[in-house]
Amino acid sequence: MESMDMKLVKDKEFGGERPLFATHNLRLENVTIHAGESALKCCRNIEAVGCTFEGKYPFWHVDGFRVENCLFTPGARAALWYSRGLEMTDTVVEAPKMFREMQNLSLTRVRIPDAQETLWHCCVVKLREVEVDHADYLFMHSADIDIENYRQQGNYSFQYCRDVEIRNAKIDSKDAFWNTENVTVYDSELTGEYLGWHSKNLRLVRCHISGTQPLCYCEGLVMENCTMGGDADLAFEDSDVTATVLSNIVSVKNPRTGSIKALAIGETIIDANVLQPADCNITTEI
Repeated sequence: MESMDMKLVKDKEFGGERPLFATHNLRLENVTIHAGESALKCCRNIEAVGCTFEGKYPFWHVDGFRVENCLFTPGARAALWYSRGLEMTDTVVEAPKMFREMQNLSLTRVRIPDAQETLWHCCVVKLREVEVDHADYLFMHSADIDIENYRQQGNYSFQYCRDVEIRNAKIDSKDAFWNTENVTVYDSELTGEYLGWHSKNLRLVRCHISGTQPLCYCEGLVMENCTMGGDADLAFEDSDVTATVLSNIVSVKNPRTGSIKALAIGETIIDANVLQPADCNITTEI
């Protein structure tokens, strides 16, 4: 955000259509945006502190804005689209379909309890101490993502994402990381069936994996010192995998190539359907 004198708007209420349209260098304190649309559309260099947003689409086409200790109610759905340069801290976002087609956004200590269809087509994203729930289809088609100390419940997350790094996360998601490219996850718990299918260069370091049929149809899959739960069966089908697993694996099915080292493997299934080169080296020596 630009450094310059800001016009202060304090203890005010606005509603209706575009009440602050195309304003710039504006600081809002304890302001309420009631029902209406596009309150701060096409704005530049905006600060909002201790504000409540109830109307639809308040921040569209905004260039450079800071949101601190604010509340977006369910009525403020689709509040932040087509914008860039967002810093959001200590804020609750109750509305779905947030953060679309955005660049350079940072969320710190943000809670999104209804995160459906959120963070689509965004790039250069930083999350710290963020919690999301009901987060179906989170992060669809997004890139350059940096996440740490993160909690998520919601399915089909991170599909078609690229260049992602995640640390210290708990992710409960069916069909997470499908069709991703260049994703690395450190020291995290990943729970949910069909993890990482059709991914390219997915790397898991010191992670715990739960859920049936994980990590199938992968290209360049790497697992370093991970563990796998008792429901993580039929793993690695048709995958190119290099894995060190410091636990039992319930079952491994038809890995295509690479190597798998595990503490133990309950069942290894190599049948007529294994894909060439069909040369995966599977051992139980750590």
